[in-house]
Amino acid sequence: MPSASEPKGASARSTRSDAVRNRQVLLDAAAEVFVASGVDAPIREIAARAGVGTGTVYRHFPTRADLVVAVYRHQVEACAEAGPALLADSASPFAALRAWTGLFVDFLVTKHGLADAMRADSGGFEALHAYFLDRLVPVCAQLLDAAADAGEIGPGTRAYELMRGIGNLCAGSDDDPRYDPRRLVGLLLQGLRQAE
Repeated sequence: MPSASEPKGASARSTRSDAVRNRQVLLDAAAEVFVASGVDAPIREIAARAGVGTGTVYRHFPTRADLVVAVYRHQVEACAEAGPALLADSASPFAALRAWTGLFVDFLVTKHGLADAMRADSGGFEALHAYFLDRLVPVCAQLLDAAADAGEIGPGTRAYELMRGIGNLCAGSDDDPRYDPRRLVGLLLQGLRQAE
């Protein structure tokens, strides 16, 4: 119950902001667990990482597919928002591009297993893929354009092609512990520098 000095509705706003914060903590924890253990990781592992009970996870995300989709959207948004921030804060546009591709690779590693988790909803999967492209291709293009304008890479690299190439390098990385897609993505980016 709000105190006499607390405005009416302040308690409800505080409860809502706590719920939003809890959801963010759960999404971050789930993303970390998915990277380490895949999307089939036990819910109790995610709950433990987030410091909550399993009931809290199910209250926010009633099914595994709900959780996987929410993590996917959360990571797309984080990746989209990181692009402009990295351009503003990095030593060079190419350094921003390199840092962003690292985030993108982390996202792709988490994304493995999404299709299986959503096998009953192919339309939902297609909508998520369209959302992914709509949000991330322009960010990648902005980074590539800035690096080309700075003379750090040759012109003409298309964002969709680069993202698709990175995606192909990441495919199957969870099946072979000897394979490190990050090393090959680094070589791909170095190749962009030599394209001048």
